[in-house]
Amino acid sequence: MEKQPRRKRFDKSSAEARILIDEIVHGTFVKEGTMVAFPTCFPAVSVPIRADEGLITALDVSADGMLYGGTSGKQAHLFVGMFHGATGMIFDLGAPKDATESAAICCTKDSVAMCVNGPGGGRILTRKLHHLPFDLLQEWGFDRPPLNDLGAPAPGERIIHAVAIPDSNRIIGTTANRIFSADVNDGKIKSEAEIFSRGRIAVGSDGAVYGFGENAFWRFDAAAGKLALLQNEAVKLPPGEWDGFDLVWAADKRNGILYTADRDGNVFSFRPGTGFEGPLGKTRYAPVAAMAVTMDGRVFGFCGTGIMRMFCYDPSAREMRDVGIAISVLERRRYGYVFADAATGRDGEIYFAENDNLGHVWLYFPRIMPPR
Repeated sequence: MEKQPRRKRFDKSSAEARILIDEIVHGTFVKEGTMVAFPTCFPAVSVPIRADEGLITALDVSADGMLYGGTSGKQAHLFVGMFHGATGMIFDLGAPKDATESAAICCTKDSVAMCVNGPGGGRILTRKLHHLPFDLLQEWGFDRPPLNDLGAPAPGERIIHAVAIPDSNRIIGTTANRIFSADVNDGKIKSEAEIFSRGRIAVGSDGAVYGFGENAFWRFDAAAGKLALLQNEAVKLPPGEWDGFDLVWAADKRNGILYTADRDGNVFSFRPGTGFEGPLGKTRYAPVAAMAVTMDGRVFGFCGTGIMRMFCYDPSAREMRDVGIAISVLERRRYGYVFADAATGRDGEIYFAENDNLGHVWLYFPRIMPPR
């Protein structure tokens, strides 16, 4: 009889074992709220974006609640998601030539801007915003006009991130070496300042854009076109693991607070003028990959690598909670492991971008908390 290979002994002291035991003890999948994984199509009517072109890496929400997203992979796509009223669909708006990565999606007053990267560097593409239809119960159809290609903010340089300036048609973005602006209506792109930049940027309650690069926290006054390095005691980065780390941000639109986290998963808040507070709490795993703030001020996001876990920071209780691994059990069962971006929807739901083959848009409906 053929000798069976000896089974490898389970080492309880290994890092893999500790993680597995930790998962069993604390519970694995989402413990509160409801998650829905939505494919990049009109279910039962159209086909989703191809698997190797459907890694969702950027999201933004327009003023009227329409979701826009960008994919990465063999080919980048721009899509619009409609989840209010009698809709329930995602529509592919186009795949710009020679684009393999969606670095940012920015919803301005009238248009959506898609910042993409490819073999030749970064480019900006735009189109007018969609308007939410009354319903999609009867015959429906959407036009797909060509995207307007505004060109490159810096020839040969990749776009790192970009944000829309509220109540305008202007976006501010970064490459590794500069800050740029673009007016999506007239198509003009301008190099604003030269500075090393890394990670995402965010718009503060004062209308300025904040970013990070080489241990220097900076503020760009979009209205005046002025850049300032913030090194004074009020606004400099607090003690933490910031070296070589790409920041992510989440904005509380009620009070203008920005949230971010360091390499170790320590979460901090930031207010223009008063600076950072924290650490407020620490996520179970690190780093933090994506987060957003719902309407009651709670911060939800994903952390870790490989199989990410959702966390929640509740500022009213000053409490950090582990929520679990993403799973959707409505209509079709799907597990979510890797997420790249997040945005808050019109009614307080949070959209998460699944950065995986045949990526889905994950809608998370947080549990309504009892009154304190």
